[in-house]
Amino acid sequence: MSLANLSFKLAVLIAVFFVTTSFVGERAGASCDFNYSQQETITFNTDGLYFAEFYDYIFRGHFENVKMKRENMDFLMIFEQYLRAYGGQCPDYLPKDKVEIMEQVCAMEEVTTNGYGVETNRVCIQWKWVGTGLYARSDLYNAKMKVEGIHRSDALRTTLNMIADPNAMGNSVDRIHKAKGLKNDMAQIFNLNPCNSKGVRRFEENLKRFALGTPALRMQGSSKYALIKKTGGPTGSHNLAKLLNDLVSDQSRTWAFNRYIGGSITGVTVQSKDSQGRPREVKANYSYKGFGGNSRGWVRVSFSNGLPQCIYFFDFPSNCKTPGSSIVASYAQGNYKN
Repeated sequence: MSLANLSFKLAVLIAVFFVTTSFVGERAGASCDFNYSQQETITFNTDGLYFAEFYDYIFRGHFENVKMKRENMDFLMIFEQYLRAYGGQCPDYLPKDKVEIMEQVCAMEEVTTNGYGVETNRVCIQWKWVGTGLYARSDLYNAKMKVEGIHRSDALRTTLNMIADPNAMGNSVDRIHKAKGLKNDMAQIFNLNPCNSKGVRRFEENLKRFALGTPALRMQGSSKYALIKKTGGPTGSHNLAKLLNDLVSDQSRTWAFNRYIGGSITGVTVQSKDSQGRPREVKANYSYKGFGGNSRGWVRVSFSNGLPQCIYFFDFPSNCKTPGSSIVASYAQGNYKN
């Protein structure tokens, strides 16, 4: 790997770090106690959210269905941004023993110049902790800091693995997409679920337990996302153009530059089917607005047990994007039937 490529990858990783740790929501207001004995009547609405499936599994305490581990960067990103969003939107609901959320900022940089005095490199050599002005429940914040400690102790190996990853650029861009999806989630989650709701308190309790590796507070009822995976996708004829339009439109909410042109899906081709006649792989073309005006690209969707599993776009054809959970559930329930 050339020095230029290495520097470029490191720059992307640094950009990803700042994108995934810097967004906050708005305020809200008052307080409530949580009674665990009422857990089976408690609800937590995740419909339409980017990480809807993850939130629902955590809320229900069905940790066995959660794909990511607490050691994953995605989990730390979600935990961090949830605390910031709650601190920003629900400050009046925090207890008296709340603690300030801290973050690391650069205290000293090392600047390298060439023989002409032109700066060629800049790197932070000393960091310091500063307050964000946002606060969190102490038990949740301590759990988050424990996960952060796990990540920090393994930071070098994680960074080297990311640099050595042959699909590093695709995965780095994907992480930026996830950060934007998470930002959208945090802007909506306390509209869907009031700050003082029992559902929020139960979600927080299990978020903490997942972070600490302790047993979940389990709900008996199954998640709709687990049920549809068990039953599988529908058979028969379905409007795959509409399905792909909804999947791409949902994904495009997290795109940094390009803008999807809604309803532009054309040339839908079922490239293979499973033994029940359900799609195994579907490909189509679509239009988007970029820096150079309108352009065309392709999208490919792979299915597992009759349900959309991965979305691949022409610009990063090896990078699997997770289909929106709510759209997959709607498809499983036959809402795209011709």
